[in-house]
Parts: sequence; structure tokens; C-alpha cells
Amino acid sequence: MLNVYIGYDPNESVAFYTLAHSILCRASVPVAIAPLMRSQLTGIYTRERGPTESTEFSLTRFLVPSLSKFCGWSVFLDCDMLCRGDFAELSALMERNEDKAVLVCKHDYVPKTERKFLDQVQTKYPRKNWSSLMLFNNSRCGMLTPEYVNAAPGLDLHRFAWTEDARIGGLPLEWNWLVGEYEYNPGAKIVHYTLGGPYFDDYRECDYAGEWFEEYRSMTHAANAAR
Repeated sequence: MLNVYIGYDPNESVAFYTLAHSILCRASVPVAIAPLMRSQLTGIYTRERGPTESTEFSLTRFLVPSLSKFCGWSVFLDCDMLCRGDFAELSALMERNEDKAVLVCKHDYVPKTERKFLDQVQTKYPRKNWSSLMLFNNSRCGMLTPEYVNAAPGLDLHRFAWTEDARIGGLPLEWNWLVGEYEYNPGAKIVHYTLGGPYFDDYRECDYAGEWFEEYRSMTHAANAAR
């Protein structure tokens, strides 16, 4: 069973359900999906939300190894994504990288905009968006205790200061294709609406928007889903 955690924010609840649907419909291996909800982390996550945290899961994502009892592998994804590939391929990549603490898409870019969805500030920092999709080898992420996650500077968490660089494995960028930052790619496995999902009015015409709405319709209309 592949354990998958998707960041949940009340402002984007429809994104969580649509992403989960897209994963389940394409997976050829058993997948268990859980929302990473701040409201369910009382007593575990105690820090106040900072001004640069654009979602409720900006930092709670780093609790995934602890929530997984530091056993096996777990996947974390931002909710503003759409899966177009089979998670069995990610499972195979995990098996070939047992020596790594975490696998990520190692983006090397500077965001094009100063603002993003809901007029949030577009924070720019090294290793931007590496943490939006993480495959955690939980037993090798022992530093990510609740105490550390609650106290560490946010940028230290997102820059992976909690592990050695040699322990950060790379994934093909197709597994976290940044919509609006990269050109359209028909072979993308996961598309990431990092500037804003098509469920927001300002981004209804972005790349892959039609695919997101088709996924949403498939999820919400039983007759369509059955065909």
C-alpha cells in the first residue's frame, strides 16, 4: 500500500478531491490517500501561521514522516495538482533509491510573477517548489520530529536543511510540471498549477485547465465515471 498525503486548505478543498480522484483512477497499485489537515493536527503542530505561508499546509507537510511513524515510504503532494500518470512508476523509483532520504523534482528556476493565487506573495528562494512533491523514505527522515518542525525556520525546512544534500534524490521534472512556469508538455505525469488552479477565475485559461475540469466532472457525475 502506497501512503499518500495531500495538503488540504479550506480555500482549495475542491482541488484536494479532484487530485485524489485523478491519482486513484490511474494507479495500478494500491494507494491510500489522506488529507493533511491542520485542524486534525492539534497538539502535534503548534506554530502560528506565518505571513509567507500561502496555504495551511505550507509547513505541516514536513510532519509526514512522523505521521508515518518513520516507517516505509510516504508521498506528499500540494493539492493544486492533477495526476496524469500511474503511481506505480513512483513506487518503482522508491525501490531503486533506498539510500535516499527524500526524492523530489529539482526545479531550477525563478518565478515569473510577484503574486500568485488569492493575491498571495510569490516568495522566491533556492530550491523553490522542491517540497511541493516529496517521496519520503521515512526511516531516513528522523530529524523531522514534531518538535523540530514546530521550531525550525520555514526556509530551513523547504531548503532541506534537515538532511544531507547527497540524500536528496532527483525525480524527472515530468512528475511536478509547473504550469505557467514551464511550456506545455503532453508527457507530464503530474501538472502543478503553482500560480493558481483553474478553479480560481484568474486561471481558468491556463495550460491543462480543460483536463482539470474534465477530471472534476468525472468525479462529480457518477454516470460519467462509470463509462
